[in-house]
Amino acid sequence: MNVLEELRSLDTNDPGRWPLPFRVAAVVLVLVLVAAAGIWYFVVKVELPALEQVERQEQELRTSFETKQRRAANFDAYRNQLAEIERDFGTMLRQLPGETEVPSLLEDISQTALAVGLEEKQFLPQPEIPQDFYAELPIRLRYTGDYHEIAEFVSGVAALPRIVTMHDITITPVTPDGEDLQVDVTGKTYRYLDEESP
Repeated sequence: MNVLEELRSLDTNDPGRWPLPFRVAAVVLVLVLVAAAGIWYFVVKVELPALEQVERQEQELRTSFETKQRRAANFDAYRNQLAEIERDFGTMLRQLPGETEVPSLLEDISQTALAVGLEEKQFLPQPEIPQDFYAELPIRLRYTGDYHEIAEFVSGVAALPRIVTMHDITITPVTPDGEDLQVDVTGKTYRYLDEESP
C-alpha cells in the first residue's frame, strides 16, 4: 500500500488508530500552527504599529537626506551665487546716497533741469519716509519747457550715479499751442539707513 492510499484510509474521527508516522506528523503540524498563531498574535501583531512608524520615519529621513544631498551637491553654486548677490547688493548700496551726499544729489537734479533748458517753478524736498533698511527722500518738482527738454531731463536724471526714480508725473500744456509744457513730478531718491541712523 502506498502513502496516498494510507492517507485516504485514515479515519478522521479516530486519530488514535493512525499509524505512528501520521500521528507524529499531525501533532507536529498542530504544534507548528499553534506556534505560528502565537507568534502572529503576541509578536507580529504587537510590533506591527511600531514597524509601520519606523517605516514612515525611514521615508521622512530618506526624503530629508535626499534634499540635503541635493543642497550639498549644489553648495559651491549656492556659495558663488551668494557672493554674486553680495557683490550686487554692495554695488546697489553705493548707489544710495549717504546722509552727507543728499544735498549734492539734490543739486545734481536741479542742475540737470537747468542744463537742458527747463525753467524751475518748484523744488520742494519732502520729509524722509523710513523703510526697512533705507529711507525714501521725496522731492516735489515742477518745471516748464518743451517736450524734448522734459525728455532730456528725465534721461539726465536716470543717468545720475545715484538712484533717483520719478513718480506721479503730470504733464499739462502751458500755452494754447502746446509748445510749452509744465511737468509736475515727485522725484524719489533713497538713503541707506545704517545702524547709527535714527
